[in-house]
Amino acid sequence: MNPLDASRTALATSLMRALHSRHDPAPLLDDHWGDRLVPDTVRTALCQRVLDGMPPTARAEAAAAPAELLAQSLRSNAAYADVITRARYAEDALKAAVERGATQYVIIGAGFDSFAYRRPIWAAELNVYEIDHPATQEMKRQRLAACGVDASVSVEFIAADLSAETLGSALARSSFQPGRWTFFSWLGVTMYLTREANLSALAAIASSAPEGSELVFNYVDQDTLHPGALVAEAFSQLKSAVSSAGEAFLSGFDPAEVREQLQAAGLLLLEDLNGDQAVARYDVSGLNGLRSAAAAHIAHARVARPSPARMSA
Repeated sequence: MNPLDASRTALATSLMRALHSRHDPAPLLDDHWGDRLVPDTVRTALCQRVLDGMPPTARAEAAAAPAELLAQSLRSNAAYADVITRARYAEDALKAAVERGATQYVIIGAGFDSFAYRRPIWAAELNVYEIDHPATQEMKRQRLAACGVDASVSVEFIAADLSAETLGSALARSSFQPGRWTFFSWLGVTMYLTREANLSALAAIASSAPEGSELVFNYVDQDTLHPGALVAEAFSQLKSAVSSAGEAFLSGFDPAEVREQLQAAGLLLLEDLNGDQAVARYDVSGLNGLRSAAAAHIAHARVARPSPARMSA
């Protein structure tokens, strides 16, 4: 298949995590998998996009060092800090959930997430399920095979287009057990869905697992998506970049309303950090030089009512 049929943002964020792991002085993650999973054709295409946006006078010199050019582009991307902090936040919350008894981990919109292939000791017995669009998932499975990785021993793949199929239906095609405490991560997805789709997905997550199960997801502040909104130049460039890649931001959440919206879906908001707060927590001394996009939020919620499956058990 054409590697670019897979989600371009999923490929880029995988490269960001790998770059952070080997480049930044105090890494929050140890995730080098992007260096192995993302094919050279994708790196070349990403470099070409950067070159195309440069003045002709600077293009030739930059083209002579494509690896450095790509690293600089990824590091300066407005999403870089959010990609790193949200991954660390989710894994911290997952560890705490496992210690409380969670036995299943569902990664919705998994992209090129690598947790299942570098799992720490505390996650040794955790059942991991990756849900993603068939094109992205097929690309990932091909890359894992090319790396000599038998993914079947680490994760259960569930290929699903959640715009055409419900989460419950997708999970029903797997070994997922709806009566067990589950941790869900849903990262880098909500901004590419409509408001209605996001609210529906939240309700589906809450109804897929019993009370006490948890969810970590990220979103952008809805106000930053309004035409004419005053936002940082870097964030404005990010919106333009994802739009030109065919994955435009469609919606966000209002931080003042997200608690109520989660409650309506059957979820209790435990924490909601904006980009500044996330960077302040994870890069206290500024060693990594993470530059926050304050409009980016990471939220942690818990299923606050028994799911239908649990009530009928």
